Amino acid sequence: MDSIRGSQNYLTKRAIQHISESVFVGLCRKVGTSQLVAMRRDVMDIREMVDNQVRSSDDHSSMKSGSEREGFRLEGSDHDFMYWPNDHRVIWELSQSQYYNTHRQTLVLCDCSNSPPGFTLLYLLSPSTDTGIQTACVQINNRHYISSSKFIQFICSAFIRTSTRHGPCASGTFRTLEYDQAICFVCDFWPPSASSWIDRCHFWPQRHVVDNIVKQGCHFVAIGHKLGCHEHLEWRISFSLAEQKLVYTMNHCQFLTYGLLKLFLTEIINNGLGGDDKLLCSYHMKTVVFWVIQQNVIPHWSPQNLLGCFWVCFKLILKWVYEGFCPNFFIPDNNMFLSKIRGDKQHQLFIRLYGLYEKGLAFLLHSPSIRSCITNVLHNLRLSICTDEHTLISEAGFDKNLYKEIQEHEALHKSSIQSYMRSLQTIEQMIGSPLLTQYQVMMLQRLTANVLNETAFIFHIETCTHKNKLMYRSHKISCQMLKLATKFGCITDTLYIAMYYYKTFRYMEATTIMEMIEVKLAQLHVMYGYNVDIEMYTEAVGGQSWSTKMRQAVARNIRLDNEIHYINELIPEQQSALQNFWPVLYVPPYILLYMLEILCYRHVDTMRVQTALDNLQTLVLHDQGQLIPLHHRDISWQILGICQQVTGNLQAALNSYQQSLRQEPYNKIQTATQMRIEQGGFSL
Repeated sequence: MDSIRGSQNYLTKRAIQHISESVFVGLCRKVGTSQLVAMRRDVMDIREMVDNQVRSSDDHSSMKSGSEREGFRLEGSDHDFMYWPNDHRVIWELSQSQYYNTHRQTLVLCDCSNSPPGFTLLYLLSPSTDTGIQTACVQINNRHYISSSKFIQFICSAFIRTSTRHGPCASGTFRTLEYDQAICFVCDFWPPSASSWIDRCHFWPQRHVVDNIVKQGCHFVAIGHKLGCHEHLEWRISFSLAEQKLVYTMNHCQFLTYGLLKLFLTEIINNGLGGDDKLLCSYHMKTVVFWVIQQNVIPHWSPQNLLGCFWVCFKLILKWVYEGFCPNFFIPDNNMFLSKIRGDKQHQLFIRLYGLYEKGLAFLLHSPSIRSCITNVLHNLRLSICTDEHTLISEAGFDKNLYKEIQEHEALHKSSIQSYMRSLQTIEQMIGSPLLTQYQVMMLQRLTANVLNETAFIFHIETCTHKNKLMYRSHKISCQMLKLATKFGCITDTLYIAMYYYKTFRYMEATTIMEMIEVKLAQLHVMYGYNVDIEMYTEAVGGQSWSTKMRQAVARNIRLDNEIHYINELIPEQQSALQNFWPVLYVPPYILLYMLEILCYRHVDTMRVQTALDNLQTLVLHDQGQLIPLHHRDISWQILGICQQVTGNLQAALNSYQQSLRQEPYNKIQTATQMRIEQGGFSL
């Protein structure tokens, strides 16, 4: 704190504490409260656990990494994923081969003899059947080394076709989100070069965390050291899983300090710089927090001392830049500045950072995210700041974040009816565990509803050619699954039953279901996305369990897996999306409801068709983002066109299809739109 007071000598100690408290509150709103961060992590953890158990007999396992996995939801953050083959394992020495069945797993041996700290060569101990690995092999002295550069080149060109190389990752854009996917190798053993880290952990992290981290081993990502002798062959040792566990052990003030450093990086240090000029990265910020916590140089990580914690971290970064040496947290001999921050670039960066240091904490006023947190206190030094996190977010506000988080992570890897059944079995085994948090139970319930809905349609498709008695039994089983899904899902999950009834020509039953859904959706307390009347929501379901709230008060977009044909009228759209590597269509619930009404009333009550069509048209034409999110307007205009076409209004249908083409192509249905225009008999 003394260093801060020295740089801000016109402020009293109490004033600086007030500013720290204000920044703490601002960061809780920007980054998240401890409860929000815990919820995000729990949701991702349980979803990944289920997914990897379902994938266990498949070729690859995966995990989400990076800032999202750590619990951040900062604007502009990439979505980072790691994938590795289950039938390949890396070992450090030949004696470790005894733990594997070499008939089922291909072993890869490390050769660190000529690589810089933190890097290694990998060579096969037996031939690999993996095409990408075969393509990447380079023979040297009768050994087949796996070239990291050839491997990532193959991944970008063949496996992830819309990606470009970014370091060790295949990078691209999925929907509106940027992603980095690292196809890597896994090792079940802790690196010998990182053994000193184990002995260094006296204060932090605790021994059980250290033991768990060491037990999990490490990964290898496809990038070599730029100054090494074998850059194109080398692989970097990745501690992503260990880092995730370390971030999880941080208290909330430590986590917010890390968040403040990330904002400082993006909004001040790297603001306005191009890619090659951004010398410092988020990984350096994470590393400095790790070192500061472990060295125990800060006695109190608290809201009142948040800026003091930040200042200590900033000074250590400044020291590293001055010395040109940033020690990797696990392998300190690995200087993470060596290939990029040196020479003239190092000097210029130090001059810039030292200029900020001389300004003191005043330089944080250049951060748009926290500027107001500081100025509010400066304008009223007697301002009282409440740092109780429970007052920072309402019950309805937290619920919105929970439902959004669940919806964003509800997709499981499923490749066959067998994998759907494995999903249900895995969830059933997990859901009774006393170790689950309440957020994880909610995530499992949502996954259960999804799997049941999708399995019901797949089961129908695979049994629809059976004889009458078997057909009746399969219908009954599918209906039971769909009805069971509504007990775990939300209001709009009942629309899957309506789709199934329409698909199986049970139009009257479908209309009965839809009338019930329409009444439920019209209730004023219903939450759809971020749209909700907070008072009505709280009055209707406040204080009840999240499971009850979801069933009674939550509407969500209808998720259509493009591998499954739900209704014939949307098959062209699903096929178009698949051609563009788009696995899922999301349809706003009111849009699908009116579409099903139109399709069903054509068979049972033609007088009501026009009313349903008018409702759909009014919604699409006049909605202001309340019931049709902006990125779902392409599919909404498309469905309006389909309904107009089936009811004979061709000119209106043509106009709707053309409007669909003018929208953000979020769902990748343009091919279907063009096809409908070309084949619809329109007079253009």
